[in-house]
Amino acid sequence: MMSMLRRAAPRLTRNYFTCHHACKNPQPRQHIKRLFGTTIPRLSSDGILSRPPQGASPIANITKSLQSSKQNTKFFPETSDKSVAYWLLGSAASVFGIVVIGGLTRLTESGLSITEWRPVTGSLPPRNAEDWSAEFTKYRSSPEFKLLNPHMTLDEFKSIYYMEWTHRIWGRVVGISFLLPAVYFIARRKVSASMAGKIVGIAGLIGFQGFLGWWMVKSGLKDDLFAPGSHPRVSQYRLTAHLGTAFLCYTAMLWNGLSILREHKLLADPQAAVKLFERLRRPELRVFRRSVGALAVLVFCTAMSGGLVAGLDAGLIYNEFPYMGLGLTPPKSELFSDFYSHTPDRSDMWWRNALENPSLVQLDHRILATTTFTSVMGLWAYTKFSPALRRLLPVACKKGMHGVVGFVGLQVALGITTLLYLVPLPLASAHQAGSLALLSSVIILGGRTWVPARAARLINQRLARSAQTSARLLT
Repeated sequence: MMSMLRRAAPRLTRNYFTCHHACKNPQPRQHIKRLFGTTIPRLSSDGILSRPPQGASPIANITKSLQSSKQNTKFFPETSDKSVAYWLLGSAASVFGIVVIGGLTRLTESGLSITEWRPVTGSLPPRNAEDWSAEFTKYRSSPEFKLLNPHMTLDEFKSIYYMEWTHRIWGRVVGISFLLPAVYFIARRKVSASMAGKIVGIAGLIGFQGFLGWWMVKSGLKDDLFAPGSHPRVSQYRLTAHLGTAFLCYTAMLWNGLSILREHKLLADPQAAVKLFERLRRPELRVFRRSVGALAVLVFCTAMSGGLVAGLDAGLIYNEFPYMGLGLTPPKSELFSDFYSHTPDRSDMWWRNALENPSLVQLDHRILATTTFTSVMGLWAYTKFSPALRRLLPVACKKGMHGVVGFVGLQVALGITTLLYLVPLPLASAHQAGSLALLSSVIILGGRTWVPARAARLINQRLARSAQTSARLLT
């Protein structure tokens, strides 16, 4: 054996282990260099390995690359998908609808027809005569039936029952149609991290809204929860809280849906977006930007004062405009009456009259509505006659301002006619819907006026990465 190895050894020269094809075609090595970030040892023509360059080894570079990719991998994407925006806008439309149905429920005094809170079993209405008789028996034990509707028939009860049942079932649909897609979009990584947090917050707000709804209804089912001598109705405080939460849910859905669409539009053309941001950040537009924010708060407060008017049936008195009786305001003794004070020293007389006295509540609503109308028209005149705003304000903002003017004019007309005609059902319902439409127009105007901080940051990051890539290509 040893003699055979000695005879074969001279034939195993250095050339025997050399890959001549690799020496003639160095491209694969260049490809490996690009992959691993370093050159690999190569054989010279005489079969001797050349020394690798100084620095990290290929294995170290691979480990470093894997660690870097792990750090850059995130659960949520950088931007939310457009489908999330369309879903949020659809949910906002659904909330808009339930606000209108809720107003009809209040106007028809149907809210106290269902005296129990059954989130699951209450999803189906009575199916036979026995079930209807049981529900009617429960209603007949309520204060509303005893004091207001002692002669109501079963057929009349069914009409108000179906109105309240529609409102409740719509609320369940809003919750389910929001919760299930929210879980899907978050699990499938269709939303950014910040948007996922906002969606979870909106879902919690919807659940809280359901609790407020029953808390409100409960205030009209017991004698000790409304003022002695007054007819049974839900607390105006709880009604306003319920309405305000619905407005907040709607605003959050609308704002975030529009923000996603606007973010995609801005990221499609970063250069144009940077120019737009520079234009909107001009000091000449600072007053306009802040005025839009203040206007949104004013519209919301006016709508909430309307909730107090509805809760106290304050629209059924002083059905004239602009006067209230013999003057622009009722007498001071009527506006600040001791009747509404609950303390011996009358220290609560001011705020209780402002929130519980129908005369003062209606006057407050008139003042807030007039202030809102005047503010909108003043802001429109500012954009129309200020040379700086005429030159700098984008066309989209000007169109948004025109939309706000149109909606505030319509809302004022609806409010006055609702008052003059003793709160008819169609006008009153349209007036409530108009308040939400007016708030929507102000929110849309704000979305076109305010610079989105998140979109601006993403655009700056993308432009920086693009500049770095261009610099590497040039070098």
